[in-house]
Amino acid sequence: MRTYIKDLKEHVGSTVSISGWVDVRRDQGKMIFLDFRDMTGKVQGVILPTYTETLEVGKTLRNEFVVKVEGKVNKRPERNIKEGVLNGDLELEITLIKVLAEAAPLPFDLSLSGYNLELTTELDNRALVLRQPKVQAIFKVSETIIDSFREFMKKENFFEFQAPSMVPATAEGGAEVFQIDYFGKKAYLSQSPQLYKQIVMSAFERCFSVNKVFRAEPSSTTRHLTEVVCLDAEMGFIETWRDVRDVAEETFRYILKQVETKNAEHLKLLNAELPVMIDKTPTYSLREVQQKIFEAYGRDVRGDKDTNPQDEREICEIVKKETGSDFVFIYGYPTRKKPFYVYPNPEEPEYNEGMDLICRGVEWLSGGRRINDYAQLNEHVKIWGMDPSKVKMFLEAFKYGVPPEGGFSFGAERITMQLLGLKNIREATMFPRDMNRIDERLTDEGY
Repeated sequence: MRTYIKDLKEHVGSTVSISGWVDVRRDQGKMIFLDFRDMTGKVQGVILPTYTETLEVGKTLRNEFVVKVEGKVNKRPERNIKEGVLNGDLELEITLIKVLAEAAPLPFDLSLSGYNLELTTELDNRALVLRQPKVQAIFKVSETIIDSFREFMKKENFFEFQAPSMVPATAEGGAEVFQIDYFGKKAYLSQSPQLYKQIVMSAFERCFSVNKVFRAEPSSTTRHLTEVVCLDAEMGFIETWRDVRDVAEETFRYILKQVETKNAEHLKLLNAELPVMIDKTPTYSLREVQQKIFEAYGRDVRGDKDTNPQDEREICEIVKKETGSDFVFIYGYPTRKKPFYVYPNPEEPEYNEGMDLICRGVEWLSGGRRINDYAQLNEHVKIWGMDPSKVKMFLEAFKYGVPPEGGFSFGAERITMQLLGLKNIREATMFPRDMNRIDERLTDEGY
């Protein structure tokens, strides 16, 4: 029966069978030392000269050979114990090795100390590079972000659904979309599950989704992809947009706590420091943000319709200095600069009740209150110059009674990138799609 490497401490003095990869081989005199890994961890093993047949097998091994190993779990001598390392006090006395699969010589060093690839080369060799410890650490953190979002949503009685990836119309406008041939008719890859999650909310009251979305923006920056994992939530019976803000804040508070707890070793390996979220995240209107920037830096962006990257960096610097928070909410954007369904402020209809969560100078989340009145939605469809027939199913939900509601959305890859301080979003994407790559490079451009 196979024993997982993380469980070897429970078998000291016993003979066990483990399976995994050869991580390191070191020949020392007549002995061979081998580090093995499986999905649970690593352990050092040694082949003593007395096991002659096993020693001969050991001499054929290279890094990444897949093996089945039998041996006795021994305590290491006191002087050889590695503190703070899984199995740092254990050693496997190897009696038998069976090679399950051979590995070709590695084209580059995958070890922690020797790994130093440019991003283009890393992505060109993604299938192999996924075995590298730091690369694996990134995706362990990403897994926790998605899992903890789902956990928090379910804890708060949100219903999970899956939105379609193929849609009949581009109702939201904005970024360019991918058109596809759908049995001789035009269809599109979805830019967002937004309209579908509002429909689902109208039936289930609270809902969320973890969906792939597609953006055909002709951009090749460090922050843009054509395919991302979008985490969306929508909720009914709100009093104000601040109810949405509060749930969004608590969602991120939960995510940060889970990453801190579950990924401590990964954060250490990546030398990553989590952002600070204080008890109540500072919240300012767009106009207040612009005034603060003017007072702090003398740069006049008052009257601009949105924030730009410099604005976002500067307001985060201001808020960090004033409150210690790495996060800040910005709300109250010009109504016509946002999608048709965003709720206008009743007192100042030219400004809406949409919001963004900014952290470390980058937008992390967007959301706010939505229009729930059927007549008002139809009016906005006309004002935005949309074809009502393209959003017929969406409008139908609101025809039959929908409570005041709102929601928010954020991308898993961007959050992973920002949490870990990565320089390029492709580092936080297992199989990135962009203008220059679908697994294989489409151009000779690097990153």
